[in-house]
Amino acid sequence: MTTFRTIDDLDVAGKRVLVRADLNVPMKDGKVTNTTRIDRTVPTLNELADRGAKVIVLSHLGRPKGQKNPEFTLAPVAEALAASASRPVAFATDCIGSEAAAVVNAMNSGDLAMLENVRFYAEEEKNDQDFAQKLAENGDILVSDAFSCSHRAHASVEALARILLSAAGHLMQAELEALEGALEAPQHPVAAVVGGAKISTKLDVLGHLIQKVDQLIIGGAMANTFLHAKGVGVGKSLCEHDMADTAREILAKADGSGCEIVLPKDLIVASEFAEGQQADTVALDGVPGDKMILDVGPDSIADLNGRLSGCKTLLWNGPLGAFEVKPFDVGTNAVAQEAAKLTKAGSLLSVAGGGDTVSALANAGVGADFSYVSTAGGAFLEWIEGKTLPGVAVLRK
Repeated sequence: MTTFRTIDDLDVAGKRVLVRADLNVPMKDGKVTNTTRIDRTVPTLNELADRGAKVIVLSHLGRPKGQKNPEFTLAPVAEALAASASRPVAFATDCIGSEAAAVVNAMNSGDLAMLENVRFYAEEEKNDQDFAQKLAENGDILVSDAFSCSHRAHASVEALARILLSAAGHLMQAELEALEGALEAPQHPVAAVVGGAKISTKLDVLGHLIQKVDQLIIGGAMANTFLHAKGVGVGKSLCEHDMADTAREILAKADGSGCEIVLPKDLIVASEFAEGQQADTVALDGVPGDKMILDVGPDSIADLNGRLSGCKTLLWNGPLGAFEVKPFDVGTNAVAQEAAKLTKAGSLLSVAGGGDTVSALANAGVGADFSYVSTAGGAFLEWIEGKTLPGVAVLRK
């Protein structure tokens, strides 16, 4: 990753290293219920500590609206972090001022500490320079390990990185390398799967991707709108009928960019979106008026799997069908499993992201088999829309 400084470039021994992590984890009854985000940033924290740094973790939790609210304290997260990192974690009841300084000043090289929720101050979300300066008083270096927050110009994400020497942590580095490999300098042919309910929410994604990829595979209810725009009857399927002109414009732009838009070849229909429904396979011109399209059919699966076998790079955002209810997960599962097989064989770089995508790949049993699966949500979406992320831009050398 030549454009970003990483922790491999830093001399951290004896230094106070502030690590901006995203430990906005699910909680219930004052306990952390899922430690995935904690576990993913622990390698960065432990490496820094093992190299002799005094490691001080910054994070937000929830939406305390700029007020100190015990409901959103990071104290239970510090306990969970200590268990995951297998080392003690000191906790400061504030993120700035004398209470934070007392904890940081008591640290020895190799120690780990966590400061209280940065969103207890309204200045955090305002990207306030003075607040960032107060955070900086407790550090010599900033390591950013929160790609999932990098689309927000907040003080601990952006302003702080302009004050202190800063670098990407391992989690941030892995995310940036995966995304750059998929979109900035990919190996061609490149395919992208984009699913979801509405074209209207994915206009920026589609507009950006048709300039970047060779094949754009449209899935989910979004495909219904494109089929409708091409004169295909979609019955009572979820469809943005008023977006037909926009869909035709996207098809024309893709054609002009040398990007092939790939739509289903056959369809799975049912009377209702519910478990246990009779699911029928129909041709594109055979959708009954009283039924809805809920998945792609076997000819579509065969077509897509054949296309993937000729690709070098795959970006995946959104399911092909209504995967939440069986049997309408068959299409998504089959194509995801083929992508995973090609990835494991070393012939495909596969990068996926977005909330529904993570769930869909887990449902297909292949979440661990893609090259990289981003859990970043909004930041991932803004990246594939081609937007500049403040927390990333500030890390460039």
